Amino acid sequence: MLFIEYPKCSTCKKAKKWLDGHGVDYVDRDIKLDNPTAGELRAWHAASGLDRKRFVNTSGMIYRQMGLKDKLPQMSDDELFALLATDGMLVKRPLIIDEDRGIYLSGFREEEWEQALL
Repeated sequence: MLFIEYPKCSTCKKAKKWLDGHGVDYVDRDIKLDNPTAGELRAWHAASGLDRKRFVNTSGMIYRQMGLKDKLPQMSDDELFALLATDGMLVKRPLIIDEDRGIYLSGFREEEWEQALL
């Protein structure tokens, strides 16, 4: 299982503490040092069934500076995932990716994580 986080993010810290507290094994990946590629994001989106907006950090400073709220609806999936691949701060986090079990979680929602991971 892959846990993609930004180590300075308080939500990511809370999620990591939750994983550790529940004995969930994972491989940690720093989104600033190893941002997901457009191909990874496209594949995770397709496999997850999640709305593509669930992969976008809509509360981030870069999102606001770029005016993505208005641009996002007109962007194709290819354009969106290429943009997200340019900067990890544009990607919603934390992400849990477990391709073997078909688990794709975006953001930390304790109830959702409990149902999927325990």
